Amino acid sequence: MLSHMIQQSGVTGGWLALAALGTAVVSYFLGCFNGAVVVSRYILRDDVRSHGSGNAGLTNFYRTFGGPLTLAVILSDVLKAVIAVLFSAWIAGMLSPALVPLGKYWAGLFCLLGHMYPCTFQFRGGKGILSGGAIALMMDWRVALVVWGGFLILAGVTKYVSLGSCWAGLSFPFVSGFVYQDTLVTLLAIVVGGLILWKHRGNIVRLVTGTESKFALHKKAAQPEPEKVPLEEPGQGAEPDGTGQPAGTEEEKE
Repeated sequence: MLSHMIQQSGVTGGWLALAALGTAVVSYFLGCFNGAVVVSRYILRDDVRSHGSGNAGLTNFYRTFGGPLTLAVILSDVLKAVIAVLFSAWIAGMLSPALVPLGKYWAGLFCLLGHMYPCTFQFRGGKGILSGGAIALMMDWRVALVVWGGFLILAGVTKYVSLGSCWAGLSFPFVSGFVYQDTLVTLLAIVVGGLILWKHRGNIVRLVTGTESKFALHKKAAQPEPEKVPLEEPGQGAEPDGTGQPAGTEEEKE
């Protein structure tokens, strides 16, 4: 058996398939609600994907716009992941408590897919770190400790958010496999971690080449000073032509 959780649950294949399909659909469309795109397009009227890295995520939103609306992006991306995981836990719990951890990972995968590839926004979404971090917190305290602990240390020390994000994607399958000892859970965690690393492939290249941008507190761009037009000194310019007017061509005089 691929999953001892399924074996312990004793639930028939038909009910498992129905629950899995319903959870996947709900979780995916919850993930499609991308906070950075919604706030930038419908409140600021300026799509975040047309700025900076072009990514529809928290870091690019903060670097581009800053301000209190960043909090709205954080809340939306966290809440949708929490709702997806809680919904899956409720559905799985009605079938069998043994299925709850597996249901959480299943919902987390599809919520991330919706965030990264939202059908509502031309399949151009974010990289899933904030939603993925919320999902890790909803799993097990040991999973959250490894994923978030490494992320905060690396991002805080190096100022590279992408480096902490890569740690999160890489460590998630290993700690999940260690905690749950379930083959299917581990496979789902590998897919989740792989998606995160895949979305950060450009950042990985820039980290290796030393061209990755470090995180810094948002500052408003300085407004350019108006260009000063030098005033003519007395006596400069064209000589008068005897009529008291500056000399010029005949066409100019006419």
